[in-house]
Amino acid sequence: MSSTSRGTTVQEDETERDAAGPWGGKQGPGQYADVNGIKLYYEIHGTGHPLILLHGGLGASSMFGPNLPALAKGRQVIAVDLQGHGRTADVDRPLSPQLMAEDIAALIKHLKLERVDLMGYSLGGGVAFFVALRHPELVEKLVLVSTPIRRDAFYPDILGQQGQVTAEAAEAMKQTPMYQLYASIAPRPEDWPRLLQKIGESMKDDFNYSKEVAQIKAPTMIVAGDADIFPPSHAVELFGLLGGGKRDGGWDGSGLSNARLAILPGVTHYTMAIATALAPAVIPFLDDRK
Repeated sequence: MSSTSRGTTVQEDETERDAAGPWGGKQGPGQYADVNGIKLYYEIHGTGHPLILLHGGLGASSMFGPNLPALAKGRQVIAVDLQGHGRTADVDRPLSPQLMAEDIAALIKHLKLERVDLMGYSLGGGVAFFVALRHPELVEKLVLVSTPIRRDAFYPDILGQQGQVTAEAAEAMKQTPMYQLYASIAPRPEDWPRLLQKIGESMKDDFNYSKEVAQIKAPTMIVAGDADIFPPSHAVELFGLLGGGKRDGGWDGSGLSNARLAILPGVTHYTMAIATALAPAVIPFLDDRK
């Protein structure tokens, strides 16, 4: 499928502002799909088996930096800007992984794709989780990057920082790479305080999806940094809930589960998306079609 085969093509404006910071800003041109009550922006890179790539909170698909083209060398990457992020304008509803998961499920159907691989980072991982949980027929493989499954897995100081994300913090956060990226590509840059308020409210919600993990049918890979916003032990916990780490893999690999685990050394939550170790870690898992 070519990058202009469906949806409305987005033309790059020569006067579009460049984003500063490590995440860059320009990819495009991309397309919009009218799905599930939202005008969802997405870009298609490469050819082959489809992989839907979902960014983290306050980011956009370009935050994956060199990992996006690396992933696209062997597959068709469909990089999506989630509700209120990047080039996708906000709509009148809460910002929640569950609601955004329905956007992604609708996009898969809109693109007439049978089954896709899903890879999500942080907030995007939560969205990917709910797509796989609620629409197992659409998901072949799942990669969850820096994604906790219970709120109390976060370090306590991180929970404190999340409580400070409000509209009132908008001006102070204009010095961050997140704002620089947002301001360079958002349809309505003036919505920055609104985005912060919504994402702050969503982070206050308590959650624990430990029981739901066992319902995931797709082979799943867990990726975390050894300096992430939760301890590596939580990634190991999630790996175990998926059936991993229960026995010796055996000389012939007969003891392997469908789950995979990667703890990337020297990687923080904030460098994960552009970490050079990310794509090489997940590509063998995605390539294995046995």
